[in-house]
Amino acid sequence: MSTAAPARDAVRRSPARRLAGPAVGLVLVAGAVISLVPFAWMAIASTHSTADLFRSPPPLVPGGRLLDNLARLEETVGFSRVMLNSVGIALVHTALSALISAMCGYGLAKFRFRGRGLLLGVVLATMMIPFQVLLVPLFQMMASLGWVNTYQAVVLPFLASSFGILLMRQGFLDFPDELLESARIDGSGELRTFYTVVLPCVRPQLGALVIFTFMSAWNSFIWPLLMLNSEDAYTVPVALNTLTGLSRVDHSGLMLGSLLATLPLLLLFLCFQRHFVSGLLGGAVKQ
Repeated sequence: MSTAAPARDAVRRSPARRLAGPAVGLVLVAGAVISLVPFAWMAIASTHSTADLFRSPPPLVPGGRLLDNLARLEETVGFSRVMLNSVGIALVHTALSALISAMCGYGLAKFRFRGRGLLLGVVLATMMIPFQVLLVPLFQMMASLGWVNTYQAVVLPFLASSFGILLMRQGFLDFPDELLESARIDGSGELRTFYTVVLPCVRPQLGALVIFTFMSAWNSFIWPLLMLNSEDAYTVPVALNTLTGLSRVDHSGLMLGSLLATLPLLLLFLCFQRHFVSGLLGGAVKQ
């Protein structure tokens, strides 16, 4: 009789192995609790006045000023309007950027043409350019087009994402070329093949890209601050920045606005959480 099986059973029944699972679980639970503490404080602070937040000891349970803070936030910055502005900008930017990234990644992965390697190198090189270097030339370009204080100036300059192109390319590399040839033999055009055959197979990568792109557009602050000079056109980060003055800061309003601003991100993550991890690992492991 082989001694391999008893040896494996002994390792499996060892105290270290039995304690490893609960220990990992405790570490994960502790990490989750620690990461939720700022959100819990933000929720509690949004129900108190600014003066209450600086009491000693600070409040640890929800208060009764939530509706008052919400009314003041709406009166001060028009929060419902800026939320709609941010939702519209983020949705349009995410849809167009995901489409462009998918099409560019598909072209770099499945088409053979001269200069493909050079083009891929250029895409990689653009990831090393700091965003701050682009601010002045981009602003001058938008000003020359007369697009200052317009939404297209906020959305269009950053539709082509190097990260998105590379992520989608890695997903398309695993797609078998034989299926593409079969679709072409059956008379399917390139666009129809892309949308009906190829794109549904890279939903994990596409879901991860949607999450990252929406978060980037939603949290963008510097560029909308430069482009938008009308309060009616502000996005949520720019509007919340106006609550911070030289002599007075509306801390409770900031907490409430920040709490409400996280809700769309949480909903988006819940919708695409199945694809998030698999999309990030899609190109890491080859079968």
